[in-house]
Amino acid sequence: MSTLAELRVHRVPSPLVRPFVTAIRRAEHLDVLLVEAVDADGRSGWGEAPTSWRVTGESPESVRAAVTGPLAEAVIGVPTAERERWSTAIAAALIGNSAARSAVECALTDLAAQTAGCRVADLLGAAPGVDRVRTDMTLSAGSAEDLVAWARGHVDDGFGCLKVKVSANEAALPALVALRAELGPVMALRVDANQAFTPSAAIRFIRDAEDAGIDLELVEQPVAAADLDGLALVTAAVDTPILADESVWTTHDLRRVVRRRAADLVNVKLAKTGGPTEALRLAAEAVANGVGVVVGCMMESTVGVASAASLAAAIRPGAVHDLDAGLWLHDSPVAGGLRYAGEHAVLGDGLGLGIRALSGRVAA
Repeated sequence: MSTLAELRVHRVPSPLVRPFVTAIRRAEHLDVLLVEAVDADGRSGWGEAPTSWRVTGESPESVRAAVTGPLAEAVIGVPTAERERWSTAIAAALIGNSAARSAVECALTDLAAQTAGCRVADLLGAAPGVDRVRTDMTLSAGSAEDLVAWARGHVDDGFGCLKVKVSANEAALPALVALRAELGPVMALRVDANQAFTPSAAIRFIRDAEDAGIDLELVEQPVAAADLDGLALVTAAVDTPILADESVWTTHDLRRVVRRRAADLVNVKLAKTGGPTEALRLAAEAVANGVGVVVGCMMESTVGVASAASLAAAIRPGAVHDLDAGLWLHDSPVAGGLRYAGEHAVLGDGLGLGIRALSGRVAA
């Protein structure tokens, strides 16, 4: 039985196709931070740790310290096939640092799938033959003219669901009206506020959108993450489904949302849950309590999205998830693995995640 021999951290500078703008940040490039788990037989498994001081509270430096320090101490020498053993060790190794923990657990899950002779999606419970999941495409905050132009390009590329980033400082409603007029009634439109509104402002905005006939599929995280009472007020006051993102990281957070009936859906992200084990628990508990599930991603490459898409294939393969981040990078930091075909994130060929090698653009 092969054991884990080494954890390596790779930093790959990656420019974005265009600036990514939300209510809380603007990014023009991405330092992709990959974790490579190498077993005693020389196989490599891959994970990714998306970093943002204002989202995960982590940096490339903190991830490197966590991975090469307490996380390595917890899992090196453990058999790669013993998933419960190393997932428990990862969870207990340190407090917080959810992106670092997720990257290590995803890398070990990749190795475990290779050892078992299957894909990561299969190991997580996907039905045989599921090789892709649908994703929306994000339109970062911008003028109505920019949004319409971007949207038309994405429709031409085959997308049937668009997610629009909005902020409280911009007049978002006219842009949404323009988008609906341009795209017609068939296109699904989502809105992500990234905590931009007060509860009263969120209710006004969503009701105005409803009155304007925009027919939003959902509104994501309209209020501050910690304001569950405010989130519940919004959910109760509007007809549009409300998706909790930053408010829910773990099953503990989900239970508080369920008790308050604070949201209709939850966005499950590996960088929040700390890895696939908790993500599967969170999704199962959400469904059991009548809360819908969308699998999302942070601003990350196809490596991180590959694990998230494998999770989505196991949880809700027919749903439209939020897995477009890999399309924001000029190119992938690895050979093989996940690719995109229109609105589909297509799982990699071969065992595990299907990643064959690292690219040459690795920084120290």
